[in-house]
Amino acid sequence: MRAEKQSERPGRLRSGNGGQSRRDFFRLAGTMAAGAACEPDHLLAAESKSSPIGILIATTFTTGTLEDRLDAVKTCGLATVQMSMVCANLPEMPDQIPAELPERIRREASARGIGIASVTGTFNMCHPDGEQRRTGLQRLRVLAEACPRMGTSFIHVCTGTRNPSSMWRPHPDNGTPEAWRDMAACVREATDIARQANVVLAFEPEMSNVVDSARKARRVLDEIGSPHLKVTIDPANLFHTGELPRMKEILDEAFALVGKDIVLAHAKDLDRDGEAGHKPAGQGLLDYDRYLGLLRKYDFQGPLLLHGLSAAQVPGCLAFLRAKLATSRAGSRTSRCEYCTQG
Repeated sequence: MRAEKQSERPGRLRSGNGGQSRRDFFRLAGTMAAGAACEPDHLLAAESKSSPIGILIATTFTTGTLEDRLDAVKTCGLATVQMSMVCANLPEMPDQIPAELPERIRREASARGIGIASVTGTFNMCHPDGEQRRTGLQRLRVLAEACPRMGTSFIHVCTGTRNPSSMWRPHPDNGTPEAWRDMAACVREATDIARQANVVLAFEPEMSNVVDSARKARRVLDEIGSPHLKVTIDPANLFHTGELPRMKEILDEAFALVGKDIVLAHAKDLDRDGEAGHKPAGQGLLDYDRYLGLLRKYDFQGPLLLHGLSAAQVPGCLAFLRAKLATSRAGSRTSRCEYCTQG
C-alpha cells in the first residue's frame, strides 16, 4: 500500500464545509449509474456468498469528515473498509486517540451497514534510525488498544525499508542481514503488542520493502511463529522486474507459500512489473481469474479491498470485481466490464 501516491489521483470527492461539491456529486452519481448496468441481481448474490468487497477508505475518499467518507462508501455500495485515523482528522499513526473516537467510528460505520475490516497501521519497521522504529511501536500500541472498540481485529502493516525518507521506496541495503535483523526484531515486538491487544497484524509483501516476495513472507512468518501475525496479499506488488511473463507461476507459488495465512486481500492492478502496482482493478495486466481462483482454492473468506483508484472509478471497478467473483465461483472466465476502462 502506498498512501502517499494516491493524493496525486484525479476525481476524488471534495468536501469544503463537510459536504461533496455539486460537480463531484453528479459525476459520482453518473458513474454509479453506469456501474449499476453491470450489476444484476445474480452478481450481488454472488458477492454475498464470497468475499465482501471493500476499500481503503482514506486513499480514495480523501476529504471530508468521517461521516462524509462513510456516506461515500455507502453510496458506492461497498460492504466494508480499511479504516485510517486520517478519516478522523488525526495522523495515520497518532500518539493518542480520543477516548470517544473508536466507539464513534464503530457506531457511524454500523449505522450505514459498513464493516471495519481492518485499520491502517503502517510505519517503517526497518528504518535505519532505531528511535524511529521505537516511536512507531509506541503508536502501534495506541492503535492496537483502540481496535476492539472500533470493531476490528486486524491492523494492516508493512515491513519497511532502509530508505530514511519514505517507507514506500526501496533501498540498496534492504537485502542485507542487518536490515532483516532490525525488521524481524521490530515485527516480533509489534506482534507481541498485537497479542496483548488480542488483534492480528497483517503485513504486505511488496517490492520496496525488506519483505518483497512470498518466500520472504514465509520466512518471517516462520521466524515469528505467532497466530497474531498474518498476511495481506496484493498480487500487483509481487512481480520483480522481468517477472511479469511468469505471472501464473509466481501467483501459484505465492499462494502455496502463504495462502493459508492470508487474512486481507487487496484489489488493484499493474501495467508492468517492478514498482508498478498502482492501476485500478481491471485496468491492467493482472490475471484476476487466477487471483480470485487462488483465493477460493485456499478458502479465503476475508475482505477484498479496492485500492489505487479515484472515487469516480469505484463503481466500475466494483462491477468488475463482482462479475469476476461470480464467474470465479463457476470456474469460468469472463471478459472485463467495459466501464472499468473509464475514469
